[in-house]
Amino acid sequence: MEAAAGGQREGGKWQKPRISRKSLVKCCLVKWIISSTAPQGPDSSDSDLELATVRHQPEGLEELQAQTKFTRKELQSLYRGFKNECPSGLVDEETFKIIYSQFFPQGDATTYAHFLFNAFDMDRNGSIRFEDFVIGLSVLLRGSVNEKLRWAFNLYDINKDGYITKEEMLAIMKSIYDMMGRYTSPCVKEDAPLEHVEKFFQKMDRNKDGVVTFDEFIETCQRDENIMSSMQLFENVI
Repeated sequence: MEAAAGGQREGGKWQKPRISRKSLVKCCLVKWIISSTAPQGPDSSDSDLELATVRHQPEGLEELQAQTKFTRKELQSLYRGFKNECPSGLVDEETFKIIYSQFFPQGDATTYAHFLFNAFDMDRNGSIRFEDFVIGLSVLLRGSVNEKLRWAFNLYDINKDGYITKEEMLAIMKSIYDMMGRYTSPCVKEDAPLEHVEKFFQKMDRNKDGVVTFDEFIETCQRDENIMSSMQLFENVI
């Protein structure tokens, strides 16, 4: 998640970072989609979303354009790639695991892909529709700082009870370090995820009740530039 660290501080407030086309293409999920997109000619009469005979047909292009920060052309391209990879119109967890193992062959991406899939799978039914996919991508790539932090909270809140425990945060951090691999440069220490979590939790759990609420998470992230910078860890793993 390109998260808040990319923002600029103006007048004491974090401003939405500008997301370039280059950083859009850096996103693993977008790379996966683009690599599946067949070469297309100039826009033609079928430039609307191609509603194939699939198990799930997406909402209209105009509605998705209103719900996301993608252009019409970007949505068309994303849908073509999505349809090529997922003819049923739905993506499952196994597909996420395959995507991330391809982009991070030096590590074990299985657990992180599981957590990330659950963050996209909002209705918890084991599959992600194209609409949910692009709405999530839109937040991660072009959302405001608060939107991205809300998404990050949802990722860390593994059991979706509205709180983040130290165990949940450690599980996410460990899965990221496992995926990045032991041979990253500079070398990552074995206890780095735990150190990371201990430091975060000490700052975030303000009332020391053993859990972090959404408000605590947002307030701490926005006030602490070190935590904001640490959130950049997500930049290379979405």
